[in-house]
Amino acid sequence: MEMASSNTNQEKGVLGRVWERIITLTKSFKEKVWGICTMSKKIAQDDPRKVIHSLKVGLAISLVSLFYYYQPLYENFGLSAMWAVMTVVVVFEYTVGATLGKGLNRTLATLMAGSLGVGAHYMASLAGERAEPILIGLFVFVQAAIVSFIRFIPKVKARYDYGFLIFILTFSLISVSGFRDDEVLEMAHQRLSTIFIGGSACVVISIFVCPVWAGEELHHSIALNLEKLGDFLEAFICEYFTKLEDGDSKNMKFCLERYKSVLNSKSSEESQANFARWEPRHGKFRFRHPWDQYLKIGTLSRECAYRMEALKGYLNSNNQGSSEIRSMIEEASLEMTMESTKALKELGLSIKTMTRPFSADIHIANSKAASKRLKSLLQSSLRKETDLLSVIPVGTIASLLIDIADCTEKLADCVNDLASLSNFDDVETNKCPKISLPLYCECAEPDPKIDASDVVILVEESALPMSDCGKPKSDQHNIV
Repeated sequence: MEMASSNTNQEKGVLGRVWERIITLTKSFKEKVWGICTMSKKIAQDDPRKVIHSLKVGLAISLVSLFYYYQPLYENFGLSAMWAVMTVVVVFEYTVGATLGKGLNRTLATLMAGSLGVGAHYMASLAGERAEPILIGLFVFVQAAIVSFIRFIPKVKARYDYGFLIFILTFSLISVSGFRDDEVLEMAHQRLSTIFIGGSACVVISIFVCPVWAGEELHHSIALNLEKLGDFLEAFICEYFTKLEDGDSKNMKFCLERYKSVLNSKSSEESQANFARWEPRHGKFRFRHPWDQYLKIGTLSRECAYRMEALKGYLNSNNQGSSEIRSMIEEASLEMTMESTKALKELGLSIKTMTRPFSADIHIANSKAASKRLKSLLQSSLRKETDLLSVIPVGTIASLLIDIADCTEKLADCVNDLASLSNFDDVETNKCPKISLPLYCECAEPDPKIDASDVVILVEESALPMSDCGKPKSDQHNIV
């Protein structure tokens, strides 16, 4: 009896563990499904165009599938109708430029490779049955080797790599298939026709049904990156020179992290610029829009972001340097950095609205003047201070801020060149981003009844609306 009861307990224990394992797996499966659903919902809410793109792909595949389902069309194209479906799957991309580039590359490559493949088959057939397979193999080897080498050329790889890949595939298929099939010309014609139909369906749906333009994506991303850099500078100055409350500190941390997306923007900007070159004229973007100028602005933006990465490290450093030197350079640093911040946000707004940045040059000039004062203050402090370890952290931060100001000046020149090349509107706008300064000076207009030797200067805390990176103060001081 004891043996029987012990066996029963063991069986119950095994069954219990199995049941617990099943329950654990079920919960884990539900959590994963719920996580996928939550992530999908977030992607759809962040960018509804991705949902529309998915529907567009489904529509294009459904349309070209009629060539396979509809009997009269199937009799004309046969099994080659599947190439139309394959073309849609491979060619249809998120943006118009990417779809148009892939479609043209595939169509032209198929046309050229099909023509050469038919010609190679005809020349090989003239040499006799014994020499024909040798010549076909030689032709395939030569074209594959040459075209594969051409794909290594940087400019070719950037825009025509997919076309040359399809060229190799089509030439090899036509040449090799033609050795066993005498209807090589008809096969090439059917394949070219179905690929052209599939590519045309992709291009038409991509352009006329809720289009997503790669040029506009690049345009807005460059403008947004400049605004992110301006937010970082504003947050850094407030964090480094002032003590903030908990709520303000959270906003600062958010602004101090935004620049990181600029560091990894090179590949996306280059691909968007390549796709934008394929796009037809739309809105204010001409066919030969200066997309290379956007890449220059993107490169300078990343240079600024790399310096900001170094600045971010000094905020968390235990060695903050001499407080006396920090207070000495605080005024000049604030002025220089806030003027650079205004310039960056003005440049971002200029690109976004496609208007000329009138006030950016004024901010750049003010930043350069403050930069000169900051350099002289650093030189004087180096002569007086004997403890270099207390000077180095403050001097490094000041040097990085000066480099960012110089980089901002280069960005302003590039944006001005872009404005000239793209014919930005010459309309001065007052819709500049409102930027909070710790202190600003305002000179009151002199009264003609008062002696001109008496000048009234009002120095007050900024009462302008603040961004997420700062908070205004209400103290006000009048100095006569």
